[in-house]
Amino acid sequence: MALFRTYRPQPPLSDFINIFWLYQGYQPPHELERVLPDGSIELIINLEKDLIKVYDQQNYERFQSFRGSLISGPHSVFAVVDTASQASTIGVHFKPGGALPFLKLPANELCNEHVSLDTLWGTKAADLREQLLEAESPIAKFKILEQSLLKSITSPSSHHPAVVFALKHFQACPHQWKMADVTEQIGISSRRFIQAFKEEVGLTPKQFCRIQRFQNVLRVIKGREQVDWTDMALSCGYYDQAHFIRDFRSFSGLSPTAYHSQLVKHHNHVPLGQ
Repeated sequence: MALFRTYRPQPPLSDFINIFWLYQGYQPPHELERVLPDGSIELIINLEKDLIKVYDQQNYERFQSFRGSLISGPHSVFAVVDTASQASTIGVHFKPGGALPFLKLPANELCNEHVSLDTLWGTKAADLREQLLEAESPIAKFKILEQSLLKSITSPSSHHPAVVFALKHFQACPHQWKMADVTEQIGISSRRFIQAFKEEVGLTPKQFCRIQRFQNVLRVIKGREQVDWTDMALSCGYYDQAHFIRDFRSFSGLSPTAYHSQLVKHHNHVPLGQ
């Protein structure tokens, strides 16, 4: 029987992390799936095999192999992963900008990249995976992960005030805020703001806002049987339907109608090959 559990870590980790999640016995009917961008960074640990595959977006016969733990950087395009490596998997979904204290490099160096966790953490990555394999219960696994992350903070946790301000407003109303609105309120140059945002979040402010607007669409249409796409485009801040479709395709590789017809269970995971 498939098991799915989530856990919200205690402070101070809750300042940086949305949830920990765990799948056990996950066996979907499809072999590959698109993972759509949401502006955040994910830590993924395969508890079934010491292997994770990430596929070429254009040629699904080509893929990169990683050891069983990796960091998926902030993406501006979808990624393709194999579901076999998710049969028993634990992960950390960071808040936008939240992974920075646990990394040894600016977040923008991970943009559209997957990196083995041992590249960033050395032998600690393998040690963590071994501890998780030995833990018997979901809550025991979450506690091990929580303690490991508390010990792995490698940089100060303070964010640039402009980035904090921007993230709050970009996530709440991505189509209503512009970069000039932020720089005027904080009193910082556009160039400095863009640089700080990229280093902490991994994307440019414009990319991040586009992704948040796209994510808002996915949340709104979830569970709807019928969607007026013209109305949806305008209400979510797109210039017109053509602009909406173009943006949707760039992030998902699908038209809005093709995506909606699949009735996906998780709005950011779209099966391939069905």
